[in-house]
Amino acid sequence: MRRPARLSPHRRLRRQTDRLGRKDPAPAVPPTKWGERAAGALLALTVAAVCTALPALLLRALYARSFWTGLAAESFFCYQLLAARSLRDESRKVAAALEAGDLQSARYWLSMIVGRDTEFLDETGVVEAAVETVAENTADGVVAPLFWTGLFGVPGGCFCKAVNTMDSMIGYKNERYRRFGTAAARLDDFVNFIPARLAGLLMVAAAGLCRFDMANAWRIFRRDRLRHASPNSAHAEAACAGALRVQLAGPASYGGQVEAKPFLGDPLRPVETADIARAHKLLFATAALSFFFALALRLLIVRGF
Repeated sequence: MRRPARLSPHRRLRRQTDRLGRKDPAPAVPPTKWGERAAGALLALTVAAVCTALPALLLRALYARSFWTGLAAESFFCYQLLAARSLRDESRKVAAALEAGDLQSARYWLSMIVGRDTEFLDETGVVEAAVETVAENTADGVVAPLFWTGLFGVPGGCFCKAVNTMDSMIGYKNERYRRFGTAAARLDDFVNFIPARLAGLLMVAAAGLCRFDMANAWRIFRRDRLRHASPNSAHAEAACAGALRVQLAGPASYGGQVEAKPFLGDPLRPVETADIARAHKLLFATAALSFFFALALRLLIVRGF
């Protein structure tokens, strides 16, 4: 059963950020490039600070009241932080539509989880985009929150989630957000720098657990992980492409403008609808490895190494 949207702190944060993003950036600062950047930095830091402080204060109060109450609340927060199940469910809709022969519906469901234009994609393009977003969001939505939770507990995970959400809402290089979203984008690069690389390594290991091509995953990860304008985006995607023995990425259309992007992986075989389900296996295997890594990291920190 999908959790109700009204209970999801992540969705509430997206809604509030969207409301703020629709307003003119910080009327208190001059409408200059530095003024817009200052306003964006203020918004990003404020949202990150609030989303970190509130759960920290709440958990402190609940643990003071009762250990079990605090533990229950902390477990709830941890569940809310992870996007593995929702990522699988949303991308599964794309696969189901393709299996039913309904390309138009598949494009629609894909448009709900990717930022690129989907209306002219063929079946191969739809599958490639779905697999790419599963791989990329494994790093952003699963490994990164677990890594920061392992370092700093639930407040660290909430900080990571807030930063990722801010970047997904205003961290664009279009005319509207080019300056206003700079701070959010840079902060997201920092927060995901280590988790992105960890996600790629763990996905290589997950390829072995899932009996995919682990050797090719390692080869493509090492070769293609830096073939992206973003320092963090290609690590998990490269590992996924290698594990599945397919080629991902390449040119894509955003807002009617085609962006030239390098390919990741080698086309050792054509992509197929079943690759979405295979990407789900990699997602959950990587999530399991990430959980144990974060747990070990947390125990080391709590016990003082």
